Amino acid sequence: ICKQGSFASHIMYICKGLVKIYMENEYDSLVLKILPENKMIGLSSLYESNTVFQYSAQAYRDSVVNLIDINIFRKLIRQNAEFASEVINILCENAIQTYGRFFCFTKKQSFGRMADILLCLSCRIFNQDEFELDLSRKELADLSGLSAERTIRILKKFKDDKLIEINNKTFKILEREKLQEISNHG
Repeated sequence: ICKQGSFASHIMYICKGLVKIYMENEYDSLVLKILPENKMIGLSSLYESNTVFQYSAQAYRDSVVNLIDINIFRKLIRQNAEFASEVINILCENAIQTYGRFFCFTKKQSFGRMADILLCLSCRIFNQDEFELDLSRKELADLSGLSAERTIRILKKFKDDKLIEINNKTFKILEREKLQEISNHG
């Protein structure tokens, strides 16, 4: 959808789909977050001194994205206080999410990270306890900052402990409170 370091001429609105936001260098990449439909990509490019995307975005599933010219978007912000307030709210929400991800990566152990990711997917991305996850186990591992092998073992443990059900790509949260406790205690 967009490539880190490329010229940012548009803000993108996800009409349909599921999108991975990530940063990369020549050796590795880090998944920052997943965006569902009705979210925007590229708001960090609104900063007047910034002309490039600070991250890449890739569709996990078939997606429809509307492009909004960045100059028109900036003009709307300057001329419409209510619109500007909504954009500020979105940017603040993004910052809070980023702080949470940073804390999770640096302070939580593997079980806490996976519980955190599953709860985030359930509550923030799909808004339901049962959801189809179009991510491979490797992609889920990348999202949680774990190895694929460790991710598979943790998912099996959560399944054996009846905290979740997994059927192919369908996940179901069975014990939200226990997952939250694991996430809280890292």
